[in-house]
Amino acid sequence: MTEEPRSPSAKIVSRAFPQRGSDTTGEDVIDLSAVFGILWRGKLLILAFCVMAVIAGGFYAFMVATPLYRATAVVMLETRQEQIVDLQSVVGGLSGDTSEVNSEVEVLRARGLLGKVVDELDLVSDPEFNPTLQPPSPVERAKDGVKAALGLSKPPLPLPPEEATRRLRDSVISQLLRKISVRNIPQTLVFGVTAESESPEKAALIADTIVELYIVDQVSVKFEATEQATTWLSNRVAELQTELEKAEGAVKAFNAATDLVSPEALAGLERQMKEMRERIGSTREARDALKARYDRLTAAQSRPEQAALAEDIQLTRDLEGAAENPDRARAFDTRFGQILTRMEMDLVRADQQLAALEASKQDLTAQIEQQGQDLITLQQLSREAEATRLLYEYFLARLKETSAQQGIQQPDSRILSNAVVPLDASSPKKGLILMMSAFVGVVAGSAMLFLKEARSTGFRTARELEAHTGYTVMGQIPVIPAKARSKILSYLTDKPTSAAAEAVRNLRTSVLLSNVDNPPQVIVSTSSIPGEGKTTNALALAHNLLGLGKSVLLVEGDIRRRTLNRYFDRMPERGIVSVLAGEVAVEDAVYHAPGFGADVLAGERTKVNAADLFASQRFRDFIKTLRSQYDAIIIDTPPVLVVPDARIIAREADTVLFTVKWDGTSKAQVDEAMRMFHNTNQHVNGLILSQISPKGMKRYGYGERYGAYAGYGDTYYSS
Repeated sequence: MTEEPRSPSAKIVSRAFPQRGSDTTGEDVIDLSAVFGILWRGKLLILAFCVMAVIAGGFYAFMVATPLYRATAVVMLETRQEQIVDLQSVVGGLSGDTSEVNSEVEVLRARGLLGKVVDELDLVSDPEFNPTLQPPSPVERAKDGVKAALGLSKPPLPLPPEEATRRLRDSVISQLLRKISVRNIPQTLVFGVTAESESPEKAALIADTIVELYIVDQVSVKFEATEQATTWLSNRVAELQTELEKAEGAVKAFNAATDLVSPEALAGLERQMKEMRERIGSTREARDALKARYDRLTAAQSRPEQAALAEDIQLTRDLEGAAENPDRARAFDTRFGQILTRMEMDLVRADQQLAALEASKQDLTAQIEQQGQDLITLQQLSREAEATRLLYEYFLARLKETSAQQGIQQPDSRILSNAVVPLDASSPKKGLILMMSAFVGVVAGSAMLFLKEARSTGFRTARELEAHTGYTVMGQIPVIPAKARSKILSYLTDKPTSAAAEAVRNLRTSVLLSNVDNPPQVIVSTSSIPGEGKTTNALALAHNLLGLGKSVLLVEGDIRRRTLNRYFDRMPERGIVSVLAGEVAVEDAVYHAPGFGADVLAGERTKVNAADLFASQRFRDFIKTLRSQYDAIIIDTPPVLVVPDARIIAREADTVLFTVKWDGTSKAQVDEAMRMFHNTNQHVNGLILSQISPKGMKRYGYGERYGAYAGYGDTYYSS
């Protein structure tokens, strides 16, 4: 079968479909040639949109838009200015880094500065900046009229005069803010302040006033900062002077209330404490030694041991002969008692001396502690007085510097050039508006074309239909140029070499070659909805099969609408219903139309449900009988989406031909019809793309005729 070119809309975006036979890859592909093809086919529409847009843009630029003028004043930021005195923390210049440059841009656009401009130039009284002074526009009048008609208009709430004045001033400031722009020239400290106005003189005046008030505001800010600093420093110096006097008075009062306190005296007391601790230690050691000797003497039991421990000469002499001489013994005991008494008295004296030393130590310790606390207190009071003196001297110096700085403040910026009164309007830019209008027209026209392509849900080529359904397209039938359906048969008969006749002949060939060993005998022609050309295709196929010398019967399966009556005159009243009812034989019911060699079995009105009729055993027997009488039986059935007759009749068919109207039947309708066939396990053998418009094919970029190679058919076709 001849391969057809794909639809341009299908080429733009290709998607993966789950249907059978789909050869898409699932990846989105943009075909630039298809895009350009769509644009070229719609060039007249794009040109029309472009012309209309240019006319609208020209009308706006030359007739509607109000000319606006722009004037720019240039100011430069001064960084790190020299000060007469060092007071950078109060009135120092700017550093010029990015953050400060951006901050100055915002300062130039600040509402506070612009409010001063509004007051300076009395812009509240200017209708250009005060909307309340302007007459209402036609759009506003229309809106007010609609609101009044609908009862939605509300009277404005009364406001106090101060509040009304403030709101009006704020609205004028907002309007002025929309009409100015501030730009920092990259890599410089230069700013351009641009003002826009309907008057060129007013634009220049506004720009100059902004930069002048900006510089004045810088000086004012510095002056206020200096004044505030001076006031604060004066108050602080007075406070510090009072604090210094109090601190020095506290030091003097403390010195007068206490004994002489000095670090040297405290060091002398500490040396005495050291000597006292040494005397107490030596005294305690002597007393402990005496006590130990006394304890040993009292513990001795014998006179020799007592004499040895006492180490007394008299006692040693008395020991000699004490054992034999009682007098010597008494003298020994008396002497030993005297020694013990003397030692007890020495212990008492030692204890008394040790207690006296401890008392002296405690007195000295208390004296040292008191002296230490007094010294710490004195030092703390002295440090506080000294710190207060330093703060006082520092702030006093700053006060003198600030006082000297008053009246010599310099601005951080200076004007490089004042605004020049413009001679030409900056907007509207007529040339740019016309170019943009043309561009918008081209874009709108192109968008309209692509939207039209995107909204197209029909099929324009056999390949597109096959890719979507997965079924083979057996025929592509153009629109038959007959004025009425009754003239279609005459056209095919009178012009057997026309393009339509050749297309039907190609359909016949595809049907017969679909099964060479067992060519189809019972052929069903159906479609999704009415009006797709299935009856015309069935009639044309029957007429073409006669050319092969076959006996053909055309059966009207659409007995509800009886469409064949529009193709043949004087159809008999009895038809397939009477035959199935056994009221008349097939030979008596068939109609032999003049100029049509095939037999026609028409439909007829009946109260019996058509679906029940075709589902009966009588219909199956009827088809079996016809197979023995005719070489080809073509049954024209109702649309699939309307009634189930086609699917019932298709059970007895060898081939089902499904007609799809070119650029008419939607994908959803075809999908639903295919789904209904699949649900009953029935197979559609082939598709027919019908009613193809040659002019439409040319309009969509497929050449002057349908089919990929239709342009070569002029030498073969004779329409």
